[in-house]
Amino acid sequence: METKLLGTSRRDIIEAASLLKAGEVVAVPTETVYGLAANAFDEAAVRKIFSAKMRPCDNPLIVHISSLDMLKMAAISLPRTAIACADAFWPGPLTMVLPKRREIPYVTSGGLETVGIRFPSDRICQSIISECGFPLAAPSANLSGSPSPTNAKRVYEDMNGRISAIVDGGESMVGLESTVISFEGDSVRILRPGRISYDDLLAVAKRVIIDSGVTQKVDNDKPAASPGMKYRHYAPKARVILIESDLEAFRSYVQKNSTEGSYCLLFSDGEAIEGMPYLTYGADGETQAHLLFERLRQFDELGAATIFARCPSQDGVGLAVYNRILRSSGFNIVKL
Repeated sequence: METKLLGTSRRDIIEAASLLKAGEVVAVPTETVYGLAANAFDEAAVRKIFSAKMRPCDNPLIVHISSLDMLKMAAISLPRTAIACADAFWPGPLTMVLPKRREIPYVTSGGLETVGIRFPSDRICQSIISECGFPLAAPSANLSGSPSPTNAKRVYEDMNGRISAIVDGGESMVGLESTVISFEGDSVRILRPGRISYDDLLAVAKRVIIDSGVTQKVDNDKPAASPGMKYRHYAPKARVILIESDLEAFRSYVQKNSTEGSYCLLFSDGEAIEGMPYLTYGADGETQAHLLFERLRQFDELGAATIFARCPSQDGVGLAVYNRILRSSGFNIVKL
């Protein structure tokens, strides 16, 4: 299969939608990361996503809509708190887990009676969905387990020959996947953190709970309520060691444990260790979110064998960064 590269012209949007209507898989831009899209109602098309990604079939997909009217095509009901969250954060990087309509096949929902639904803010993505006239199931457009792509070049590296087309919409604004939440009465449970933070949600919900799966391993024999809760995710080829410490202790640990092929992932250039190659990903949560996946892919290009990573804050968007890098390390964290 030859993977076609499309732009964002009206003609290209129509071509992408035509492929999706024909049951093909097309990578599309969103404000979070690029998504690998197919008709959410078409079981055969959705199975092509799993095949292209080499993704476990019990890992649920997120359904993307382009209007609140389209929400009715995928979900049976919307709790009162969900309505408040939709008013506050849609369109945007928030996924809500809701009871699914029977038209959504179990392959899309990971075998669950619920499905994650998101209304992305990216205008190109919205246009493609609207041109299709049906919701799109779309996990991140990478090989399963590897860092999610935030530009079309990275999608092409993973997906050339595996899917029909890639729509190049430029760099993703956020850089990490959406916040995923579920509802328990008037409470909201964060299943996967993202750009919409705990404090953001607390402004519209009476109570916000952070699921234990955000910072702890979920057993592989248990069902995943959200993408990104099971298995090793977001990982480069290198071994990632996450180090939770002050700068002095970090430097000491790296100097004692580094070997050939070791690199550091630092907050800033000022943290560099003499003679140790490194990349930086910023000192605040939003910058780290935007750069993390691209930096992990750059380490692969550099041939890194081991990455010693500075541990981000767990406040605000930092919790999402922490969640992703913790999983990229396979929960290999050193606390000093």
